Amino acid sequence: MDIIKNILLVIYGIVTIALIIITLIQTKESSGTSSTITGSSSNNFYNQNKGRTKEGRMKRWTIALGALFAVLAIALSIFYF
Repeated sequence: MDIIKNILLVIYGIVTIALIIITLIQTKESSGTSSTITGSSSNNFYNQNKGRTKEGRMKRWTIALGALFAVLAIALSIFYF
């Protein structure tokens, strides 16, 4: 049982560090109130293919690592209590 705890702790540490790094690397997505005032359209090529860009991949990785972080946190809490 101790081996499983140690393996989960190592994976948890790696996921935590990766989540912090990938979150800090990301750029700010919202353009603020300027798009509201100017009425920018979201029907252009970039917005339709946003998931294929570097930012889209990073967003998917952030969501996946966040979900894995939550699952590992729950699993570790079960093992330690």
